[in-house]
Amino acid sequence: MAKRQHEQHRASVRPTPAPPDPGDFNKAAVAAAASVVARERTLARAAAKAHAALTNSGPEADQRQDPGKKLDLKYYLTELARLNVELVKLQEWIKARGLKVVILFEGRDAAGKGGAIKTISAPLNPRVCRVVALGTPTDREKTQWYFQRYVAQLPAAGEMVLFDRSWYNRAGVEHVMGFCTQEEYAEFLRSCPEFERILLRSGIILIKYWFSVGDAEQEKRFQDRLADPTKHWKLSPMDVMSRSKWVEYSRAKDAMFSATDIPEAPWWVVAADDKKRARLNTIRHLLSVIPYENLVEPKIELPPRQAEDGYVRPPIFSQHFVPDEY
Repeated sequence: MAKRQHEQHRASVRPTPAPPDPGDFNKAAVAAAASVVARERTLARAAAKAHAALTNSGPEADQRQDPGKKLDLKYYLTELARLNVELVKLQEWIKARGLKVVILFEGRDAAGKGGAIKTISAPLNPRVCRVVALGTPTDREKTQWYFQRYVAQLPAAGEMVLFDRSWYNRAGVEHVMGFCTQEEYAEFLRSCPEFERILLRSGIILIKYWFSVGDAEQEKRFQDRLADPTKHWKLSPMDVMSRSKWVEYSRAKDAMFSATDIPEAPWWVVAADDKKRARLNTIRHLLSVIPYENLVEPKIELPPRQAEDGYVRPPIFSQHFVPDEY
């Protein structure tokens, strides 16, 4: 009996675990470190591979997305519809608060600036959102202060102006193509930051976008314009000449950024090899840099239509109608 109780007592007592072997800790630490190193090497290889893929397409390739996969059309239209609603809310906020907004669209030829401008302005009231695309300056304008013809286009309270190219023509096409002197070019780089600071101090909100497109994608768009009769007008003599001056334009852009990328009005680079993605990214960014609220609109009730009250329409044959061909 005593022997049985002793055996039961021994069975109920939990054996004391042996002290851990320090070697086990070392093995675990080494294994964990090896795992971290392997993961970091994998990430580094992936980053290097992505960087190499991007840097093989031209001077600006490191700033662009991978052009291999285009944005799905259905997703693009769905997201654009959502963003259009937000653009209208922003428009109403600009009107109600009397904001003055200037947005510059710059970039290489065929970079997608015009398409982005059309996409932004499409759902908006043209009396609030104006598009400015100035042509070649007249002989009189050439004698004015360089910024003068752009100042005339600046917004009043409650307006937003989209510049399809802007005063930065002097830092780009005018400089590269020799349409201004070196003194005029140097003076522009000196005075432009101060000019923009003056605009900002006056209460203008200034946003600057640079649309970056790779040489291969630009060439593809040029060929598309050549093949499509409705796009021939997009190939100006300057566009044709720019093909032989790709590096000069890259250097001019670098110098422009160096002189005018100021903290108060920085340049925002848009990766534009995929037009749809570029448009959505631009709109989403625009909505993020101008704080706005959804203003509650009063409920609109349509009054009853006025009665005929004896009115007689004139005979159809007395009016000129557009031929019904379709």
